[in-house]
Amino acid sequence: MTRILLPTDFSKNSLAAIRYGLTLYKDIKCTFFLLNSYMPPVYHTEYLMGSPAQIGLGDIVQENSMNNLDNLKKKLEKQFTNPLHKFITHSALNVLSSEVTRTVEAEDIDVVIMGTKGATGAKEILFGSNAVNVIKNAKCPVLVIPPGFEYEAPEQILFPNDFEIELDKNSLAQLLKIVHTHVSEINVMHVSTGNELNPVQLKNKEKLEKVLTKNALFHDVPSNEVIAAINDFQVKQKINLLVMIQNKHTFFERLFIEPVIKKIGFHVTVPFMVIPQL
Repeated sequence: MTRILLPTDFSKNSLAAIRYGLTLYKDIKCTFFLLNSYMPPVYHTEYLMGSPAQIGLGDIVQENSMNNLDNLKKKLEKQFTNPLHKFITHSALNVLSSEVTRTVEAEDIDVVIMGTKGATGAKEILFGSNAVNVIKNAKCPVLVIPPGFEYEAPEQILFPNDFEIELDKNSLAQLLKIVHTHVSEINVMHVSTGNELNPVQLKNKEKLEKVLTKNALFHDVPSNEVIAAINDFQVKQKINLLVMIQNKHTFFERLFIEPVIKKIGFHVTVPFMVIPQL
């Protein structure tokens, strides 16, 4: 059974991400963990010291969180009637990224699905701080869904890869599950630096070809900025899902530096799966 964590702040963006996840995995037996982490509006020394003005505040916030989760669970069970799916709710007094990290380990989570931005996300920001922190710290794949994205089956997947890392069926398990369920085609894109692949890269590419078998097409793109190459590829071919390995040796970390984002014009308009380097 696939175990999926669905963080929510009950915003429109987070609910859209949840709906995407339920539809994407509709033919797979899953347990969905609906997680809401909260902090009292006033969470400082007075609260910690038990100031009379703050007594009971945490209880009220917790009760609201639990009630909202319960209502959401009932709504989803009614809207997405599916015998393959079951829901567990979890409310926690914690920072979201920390609670996600804790829950992933405690509940043996296979994948986290969340919105790129929460209720207060500004349009000019690529990822909200919660999504960034979850992606950086998660020990399992994270699938982020951009605002306003209408569900599309992941028929065409774009997978930029520099072949610097050895990937096997275990590290790509969740991607392969999606590929097999939706009969997806993976476009593995290598952006040439002008040099031939070294022996390590060649070996990793050969292994990846065996892991992905007949479901993949390999593209060698002429020397270019990786992000520009991604943008160009999406213009030429309809892509439903973008997949990347969190590899510090590539441009991945730069995705979260806002001035760089604006300069290169990288915009996530399709769901974006980030697979940790195990």
